[in-house]
Amino acid sequence: MRETAAALRRALQGGALALLLATLTANAHAQGDAKRGQYLAKAAGCVGCHTQEAQDAVPYAGGRALKTPFGTFYGPNITPHPDAGIGRWTEADFIRAMRHGKRPDGANYFPAFPYPSFTRIADTDLRDLFAYLRALPASSRVSQKHDLHFPFGWRFLVTIWKWLFFTPGPFEADRKLSQTLNRGAYLVQALGHCGECHTPRNLLGAPKRDRVLAGGKGPEGKSIPNLTPTRLKKLSDAELKDFLVSGTTPDGDVPAEAMGEVIRNTTSQLSPEDLAALMAYLRSLAPLADEPR
Repeated sequence: MRETAAALRRALQGGALALLLATLTANAHAQGDAKRGQYLAKAAGCVGCHTQEAQDAVPYAGGRALKTPFGTFYGPNITPHPDAGIGRWTEADFIRAMRHGKRPDGANYFPAFPYPSFTRIADTDLRDLFAYLRALPASSRVSQKHDLHFPFGWRFLVTIWKWLFFTPGPFEADRKLSQTLNRGAYLVQALGHCGECHTPRNLLGAPKRDRVLAGGKGPEGKSIPNLTPTRLKKLSDAELKDFLVSGTTPDGDVPAEAMGEVIRNTTSQLSPEDLAALMAYLRSLAPLADEPR
């Protein structure tokens, strides 16, 4: 009888150990890969929108202003500070924000936060990106409130906007395209969210679906270039690559500051394979005429 009880005790202990190991393994998987997430943060250009334009600004601590016809939006603090940042967020909170444009309390985010593009990011990439943000130094800088014109500050109105213009869900590869072109499409459409700036918008601030990447006027009234082959055909692959890495055009000119920042923080940080895929995808698009001025 004692031997049976001892054997049962050992079995239970072994089962508990196995359960503990399984739980730790599952948690490790759920936490994601912070190192890989760092690369994804560069591909997504997160530091630009979430860092104040000041010499001593703390990266990802928020404060960057985005002026639009609806008012001025300010990028929030996304460091792991428990009060000022996203330190109390769960991984599920982060995925909900990126996939559905919802705050942890269920309220809508304004689409100045480019979740209409980020919704296409794969779950594994979202987990890795969250792991990286959780590993950042915490900043106590309080996020600034948006300064929006009436009535655009009413978040419940975004529900109507979403119903009209937003389709949540991850990127789906096109079986008719090569692996390289699908990777380029993912970088442009999801992580890089290039269409958020390079696609003209209607009066309600939604991208014109038949004019994707055709350029036009940016949120601050500045001209945004056409990324379809209409313009890119003027550059060789070597010239386009050099521009996206060094920020210098073939005639020695430099881009506007906004694009210069994208080059410094994002395109110049891409792996050679990802940069080639991005370029190949842009080359494969149907050429669209420049947006009328």
